Amino acid sequence: MTDTSATPPLALLHLDAALLVVDKPPGLLVHRTALDAHEFDTVVERLRQQLPAQLGDQAPAMLAPAHRLDKGTSGLLVFACQPAAAQTLAAAFEQGLVHKRYLALVRGWPALEQRCEHPLARDPELPSAGQPQLPACTAFRRLARIEWPFQVDGRHASSRYALVEAQPQQGRRHQIRRHLKHLGHPIVGDATHGKGPHNRAVAAWLGHGRLWLHAMDLTLPHPITGQSLALHAPPDAAWQALFAQGEWQWDEGSEAVRAIGAMGGLQAGDNRQPGDLPNPSAP
Repeated sequence: MTDTSATPPLALLHLDAALLVVDKPPGLLVHRTALDAHEFDTVVERLRQQLPAQLGDQAPAMLAPAHRLDKGTSGLLVFACQPAAAQTLAAAFEQGLVHKRYLALVRGWPALEQRCEHPLARDPELPSAGQPQLPACTAFRRLARIEWPFQVDGRHASSRYALVEAQPQQGRRHQIRRHLKHLGHPIVGDATHGKGPHNRAVAAWLGHGRLWLHAMDLTLPHPITGQSLALHAPPDAAWQALFAQGEWQWDEGSEAVRAIGAMGGLQAGDNRQPGDLPNPSAP
């Protein structure tokens, strides 16, 4: 077992008998995997140590991830705490009843709105040839643009980037990342599907390197009550620093306005800190 006592506690955003929702930091695996066999620090391992200390005998005995979230991606991560809840959540994701909204920083200035329906091979770690091509659709909306005064391409003295909202209809592995690559606007910091020179240039400009992808909003039917549950994870301090770099040109529209508001962090009057227990939730 890895000792996680020196690491900050994970922010618990929702907790009831059936569900636990956390705000996953970037760079942390959800659980152990052969793809990163040397890494022992995971969300599951941290929760196994954190929850008993906070909840005692009330800590959930079961923690089953309900969906994927890449190591580099931050934001909302849902766990089922009961076998029946795990089955119901799996069905909800499979049937498209779960709606997700992500923020991403991408290279270039994409169109204001576009959809990508490019089919995706099942395993992005393997060559696409010979693999099943799975249906995949992601809707994108540009929220803001910026031009930073550093050179990556020798033809241009400055470099353009944009903030986009992504709403994937499925949950294919690396779906948002692969679709943005297909559109010619890869996510900054994506070592697999992105552009190394841009990744390095932005990291040097900001003084911080990461995969700039954040799971900000998720709405799902509660597995016990069936009622709609809306979840939100505000972008963290790294995103705040990002938006302090230069003059962003915000696009018109209510979605952009809501995204700007989300950058402010916790809602007014909410003084919870990472690791604090969320307000008790039904059932």
